[in-house]
Amino acid sequence: MTPLVLGIAGWSGSGKTTLLEYLLPQLAAQGLRVNVIKHSHHDLVLEPAHKDSARLRAAGAAEVLLASPYRFALIHELRGAPEPSLAEQLARLSTADLTLVEGFKREPIPKLEIHRPALGKPALYPDDADIVAVASDAPPPLLPRQLAWLDLGRRDQILEWVMRYAKNGVIYQP
Repeated sequence: MTPLVLGIAGWSGSGKTTLLEYLLPQLAAQGLRVNVIKHSHHDLVLEPAHKDSARLRAAGAAEVLLASPYRFALIHELRGAPEPSLAEQLARLSTADLTLVEGFKREPIPKLEIHRPALGKPALYPDDADIVAVASDAPPPLLPRQLAWLDLGRRDQILEWVMRYAKNGVIYQP
C-alpha cells in the first residue's frame, strides 16, 4: 500500500520535534495510526558498545533485531552502502493512516514548514513548491501561491489542518 506522507520541514531549532510531540497523541486520540521517519545526519547510537546487540553488530552482523515484550528495533548496518532513499525507508514501515517525515527536507513530498523568522534563517516555501502549508509565529506575507498559513501559537489550528490533510492528502508516489 502506498503511504500518505507529510514532511515536517524547517531549520534546526524551529520546533519540528516539539510540534510532532503535540500532534502524535492528538492524532492517535482521533483513531489515526501514524508512523514517523526521523532523518539524522549523525551516527545513531542506540545501545552502549558493551551490550550484546552492539557487540554482534561490531562482529559483522548485517542486521540485528532487538526484541522485547515492549518493542522491537531492527538495526541495519550500511557498511559503506548508500543511504536508503525515503521510498525505501517508507517501504520498511508497517501500514499507517499517515507517515510524518522529519528531515528529508529536499525530498519531493508534500510538506508543512515550521518557520520562525527570529531564527534568522530564510523561509523555505518560496523555493520549494512541495511546501503546502507554513506554520509560523509571524503574520502571513503576500504569498506567491496557494499556501495554507497557520499560526504556530495555535496548535489546535495546525492539528485541524493535519487532520484534513490526513483525510484528503496526496498519496506519495516515488
